[in-house]
This record gives sequence, C-alpha cells and structure tokens, in this order.
Amino acid sequence: MATSRVEIAASQADNEELRRTNEELRRGLQHAEEHAVGERALLVPPRARPMPFSQAIMDTPFLTTSLDPKVTFTGVEDPEAHLIAFHTQMMLTGGSDVVYCKLLMSTLAYATL
Repeated sequence: MATSRVEIAASQADNEELRRTNEELRRGLQHAEEHAVGERALLVPPRARPMPFSQAIMDTPFLTTSLDPKVTFTGVEDPEAHLIAFHTQMMLTGGSDVVYCKLLMSTLAYATL
C-alpha cells in the first residue's frame, strides 16, 4: 500500500491547517485567561494574610469596649455549650452579625485556630 505524493501533500496541508487553528485557539485561550486574571485582581483586593470572612465583614468597624465576650473555647469544652454561652452574651450586649463574626474569633484559644 503505497502513499502517493498527492496524498502526502494533502495530509501535510491538513496538518498545517490544524496547527494554525490550534495556535489561534491557544492564543485566544491565553488571552481569555489573562483577561480573567486581570478582572479577578480588580475584584479581590490583596490581603496580607488569609481571612476567614468576606472583605465587607473585615472592613466593618465596631467598638469593642462594651462587647468583650467572657467565654473562651480551648477545644476541651463542649462546642455547642460554648456557642450557646457566646450567643447569650451577644444578645445581652447587642450588635450585628458582623460583630458576632468578629468577636467569635476572639473567644477561640490558640489551640483551636
């Protein structure tokens, strides 16, 4: 089964067309990825350390003087009892969900972080 020069030339032309198409697609994909990375960089501000909450929660200020929780969770206590005690204290002192989020972190001892 011999392959003619015409068939070889046609095959080479097909391969060349496929290579050009592949290169165009690769450039388009690379451009789309670069564009998406640029958009993500604009939407997500850089952080010095990873934070457990959204940037909106982290950026919300509040006064901690009257909202100092009196409970601490070291990992030995019952987690549900800790949350109930914390929630009770927060209900008594007031505050928004943002305050709850931020202050809950302060009740966790180093071993549980």
